[in-house]
Amino acid sequence: MTDAFFEKYQYKIKTVEELQAVLGPFPRHRRVIMCHGVFDVVHPGHVHHLAYAKSKADVLVVSITSDRHITKGVYRPHVPERLRALNLAAFEMVDYVLIDPEPKPLANIAALQPDLFAKGFEYVAGGLAAKTTEEADVLQSYGGELIFTPGDVVYSSSHLIELAAPNIKQEKLMLLMRDHGISFDSLKQTVESLQGVRVHVLGDTIVDSLTQTTLIGGQTKTPTFSVLYESCKDFVGGAGVVCKHLRAAGAETVFSTLLGNDALKDFVLADLQEAGVECRHIVDKTRPTVNKNAIICNDYRMLKIDRLDNRQISDILLGKLIKSLRETPCDAVVFSDFRHGIFNRNSVPRLTAAIPANVFRVADSQVASRWGNITEFLDFDLITPNEREARFALADQDSGVGRLTSELITKTRCGTVMLKLGPRGVFTARAEKAEQAGNFFSVDSFSGHVVDAVGAGDALLAYATLSMLKTNSEVVATILGSLAAACECEVDGNIPIKPENILAKLEMLQKSC
Repeated sequence: MTDAFFEKYQYKIKTVEELQAVLGPFPRHRRVIMCHGVFDVVHPGHVHHLAYAKSKADVLVVSITSDRHITKGVYRPHVPERLRALNLAAFEMVDYVLIDPEPKPLANIAALQPDLFAKGFEYVAGGLAAKTTEEADVLQSYGGELIFTPGDVVYSSSHLIELAAPNIKQEKLMLLMRDHGISFDSLKQTVESLQGVRVHVLGDTIVDSLTQTTLIGGQTKTPTFSVLYESCKDFVGGAGVVCKHLRAAGAETVFSTLLGNDALKDFVLADLQEAGVECRHIVDKTRPTVNKNAIICNDYRMLKIDRLDNRQISDILLGKLIKSLRETPCDAVVFSDFRHGIFNRNSVPRLTAAIPANVFRVADSQVASRWGNITEFLDFDLITPNEREARFALADQDSGVGRLTSELITKTRCGTVMLKLGPRGVFTARAEKAEQAGNFFSVDSFSGHVVDAVGAGDALLAYATLSMLKTNSEVVATILGSLAAACECEVDGNIPIKPENILAKLEMLQKSC
């Protein structure tokens, strides 16, 4: 999809006020017919419907439901509203396209007063539905007419998408960038400008171990695998790798965390020192340094052995963390919560209150159970939960991601939510725009061959935070954060992502668009 495509058909996309001026008042010399729908994937049934409608009038206006009012599926619409509008505008028979900010087309029917309003045949089979009756009443009020197109070709966008969702991630990205005045060059410039930002990270350190084995056989009497140990490699993970991502990007990084009094503590400190992270650790002699050991056999993660203690930390240790927060000058504070003792219902408000004034505040919750709760982090500038955690926190397993994100913004009073959807990418909304049509957006995953998806959220958190600080653009931050996550997915273990990794990914993406 090129700029020429946007420029060629953009003129057909109008507001209600613009269409009122173009069409004139009812009754008019040129008959106007209006169609309304989602048009998530335009199929032969839609084409037949539009062609029939155009044959009945001089001017065809197609109204589409805005993204925020689509409730047909958790991840719908598949195609964002601006791209849906352009797809329809590209049809010669369509004269104008309108994105309806309301859940029903009633207000637009009353404002435009089309001569005819066309519905598909399925809306009249078995009698008029309640919504169709409402539309008919508005039409009747000024002398308009409701007509139905023949039902000989009927398809379902939902069924087609369920069979095979179209791959339009590049088209979505190009349209998003164009609408916000973002170029590949400006993205590259942002990546190259992240140095010098001061970030204070507070969170749980995890040592992720990968133990490689080879299958020898199984026991005959019990269902027990027998494997031969080959090697074990340790990686600093959790909030520690968030710091390493930030430092790799060029940020001055301070890390406040809790460690046990064991050999893994020494490993963590040496690793972070080598990475250039200033670690202000507190030793808790009553618990071990968190270790999660994945037993891998022939590239298959067969078992994971965790060594941890998730008890709440003592008031004495909490006081030390609060002191570190208050006394560390920085541009941003990042709370990286894995629920291994530092963050809990009692500590989160106290830690939040200790953040210095006028500092960009970020919170990320990555928990494997429902015990973590992203809604405890109130009044932050950016939160980056994954979908599962958000649904647990809000007790909402059914809503679409748009409504889910709105609920999260209301509950947490945060500035921006980046909802991580795993292989589906990221869904983003900003508080002051959350109630406006067209201001939710998604960025699909840029991952190629996924080697290890663990740690992708940490890379996104780091680069999204720095990008927001530099540009104050949730779009730039989501794109660069998603690219960092994709880079992390393509390597084994927690490897810090460098700017050159993202620049290489951007270069490949630019060539493919």
